[in-house]
Amino acid sequence: MKKYFYDLLYKYLSVFILPRDKVIEVNPKNDLIVKRFLKGRAVNLGNRRSEDGLPVLDGAAEIDDIGDIGNLSPDYIVLNGTLHYESDIQALLHALREQCKPDTRLVVIYYSSLWYPLVRLSTVLGFRRKTADENRLSHGDIENLLYLTDFGIIKREARVIVPVWIPLIAWFANKFLAPLPLLNNLCLLNILVARPAEHSTRALEQKPGVSIIVPARNEAGNIREIIDRIPKMGDDDEVIFVEGHSTDDTWSQIRRVCDENRGVKNVIACRQDGKGKGDAVRKGFDMAAKDILMILDADLTVPPEDLPKFYQAIVSGKGEFINGSRMVYPMEKEAMRFFNIIGNKFFALSFTFVLGQNFKDTLCGTKVLTRDSYLKIAKNRSFFGHIDPFGDFDLIFGAVRFNLKVVELPIRYRERKYGATNISRWKHGALLLKMLVLAAGKFKFL
Repeated sequence: MKKYFYDLLYKYLSVFILPRDKVIEVNPKNDLIVKRFLKGRAVNLGNRRSEDGLPVLDGAAEIDDIGDIGNLSPDYIVLNGTLHYESDIQALLHALREQCKPDTRLVVIYYSSLWYPLVRLSTVLGFRRKTADENRLSHGDIENLLYLTDFGIIKREARVIVPVWIPLIAWFANKFLAPLPLLNNLCLLNILVARPAEHSTRALEQKPGVSIIVPARNEAGNIREIIDRIPKMGDDDEVIFVEGHSTDDTWSQIRRVCDENRGVKNVIACRQDGKGKGDAVRKGFDMAAKDILMILDADLTVPPEDLPKFYQAIVSGKGEFINGSRMVYPMEKEAMRFFNIIGNKFFALSFTFVLGQNFKDTLCGTKVLTRDSYLKIAKNRSFFGHIDPFGDFDLIFGAVRFNLKVVELPIRYRERKYGATNISRWKHGALLLKMLVLAAGKFKFL
């Protein structure tokens, strides 16, 4: 029973905890999780063990000063059921918060109170080791304690309806039924991922430079306006046009604005080798030299004047992946066709369910993240395969997998003034369905 359950738990954790990540499990009851990670380490907080009699793992490193955890520079701190036995949860979380780097993630594993009678029965029958009285924690309790100790929640998942191996039944129930709405309320296991919350009052000592990637195919009439309208954001910004085999004079317009702005603005021109916006975005990001990376569609349906909002959201720490949303403010009359709106709403709801983070608009072209985050995503792109022609889902899937804090930023969607859209509604809709199925298999139905 125990081996099957921990096999499942490891499978869920290994979606986002990579073999190279440093993992610290605090006060574990056993080594069935931590030993599976290449850089995993179990830590017993000695003062809590002696005072509270917590059921912790014999042989784990004894730490009397919780500050030693920070010295280990973990990527993930795992609390597997620990909060059910902790006498002062707030104090423990506060102490751990002080040891976190900005990119450290806290993984809290806790168990549903609905299962408490069955858990007690399994203890009485000898299937489970007897433990001290447990804290009965609801989702609201956990979220409130994290809020009080300056952690921001990234996502929470409910898993495992059948915790023992019953041939076919356990596999089907845990893979296909447990993730479904309503049924997930019956799950035994909750996995919550949080990050250290940033304080909005902190002053910025410097303004990181921005690389603005502008994929451009048949957008000759917009090139000069793009350069004129992009505001200054960082101390040293650059605009990278990636031209995509246009049939109009887009390339000559890009070369012209590069020449006209030499010594005034840092404008870079290149031509993509492959096809599609996704290929153009990847080429532009690979060329980018600044700390913050942005995508701006060359059709100007997202106003360049909105880019500073994205910049402030990421440099202030409000989010780590800033995604534009066109579905909040009223759109201009011809900005988006009716069936496109319906499709956007369908895919937003579907991807929100599959990915476990809120998305109101997955297809807005304006997305912002740091260069470090992008390099991590790009390095692990093979996990999903190279099937994204848009350049949006490479980034979205990677951001979710690595537990980046996703923040949606509403923008006003404008009508295209020049040229025609490069999006094929039905062809690209079929590709979106394919990516939805892929994401479901990677994230939800494990």
